[in-house]
Amino acid sequence: MTAADSDRGLPAAVVFDFDGLVLDTEWCEYTAVAEAFRAHGEELSLDLWRTFIGSTDHPHWADILEEQLGHPVDRATVVPAKLRAARSCGSALDPLPGVVELIDALGAASVPLAVASSSPADWVLGHLGERGLVDRFAAVCTGDEVARTKPDPALYLMACDRLGVEPARAVAVEDSVNGVRAARAAGMAVVAVPSSLTAGMDFSHADLVVESCAVLDPVRLGVVAATGRRIGP
Repeated sequence: MTAADSDRGLPAAVVFDFDGLVLDTEWCEYTAVAEAFRAHGEELSLDLWRTFIGSTDHPHWADILEEQLGHPVDRATVVPAKLRAARSCGSALDPLPGVVELIDALGAASVPLAVASSSPADWVLGHLGERGLVDRFAAVCTGDEVARTKPDPALYLMACDRLGVEPARAVAVEDSVNGVRAARAAGMAVVAVPSSLTAGMDFSHADLVVESCAVLDPVRLGVVAATGRRIGP
């Protein structure tokens, strides 16, 4: 952190994950895919799905369904149906507790903000736009902009670069194990806010674990930025 940041007791920047952190869209994704499995007489393993959260670097759910069934499915039908179900579910969601208040408080303190999400731009920007949140972020970095998504650090490095700050001076706020690993690999301090799907997972690599963004504020994130381990993975 710079002397000015330290004097203010604030982080140089804060980078937010999106799915499961700003909106509980991870739950929408899981329930939409699980319904597609049930429609074919199969069950989707929650334990397996939890390992995918925060990343797109994993098998497509239709591949897993076909493997369980032992034959192909009509992807031209089932994939768009799943997308519609997830979008409908997500559109009805309110931001998770404390998220908007934290974003507002950081903005009022002139702390630069970004989003770093493994999801594609149309998904992230669409949901942020529907809630009037796009302009709160100086940068929105999405999975379709990088060769590898989380746990690779590329998205977090991109976000810090676009904000013009060194990763070691910034804090990431994440709900997934893959996201925590990505932020740590980028050299950032990281706060974990487990979601409805990731609660109970191993967040020992995070510098701080809290139940919701409602207990966070700019000064508390400044403490994390100043004292975080910032060593990967």
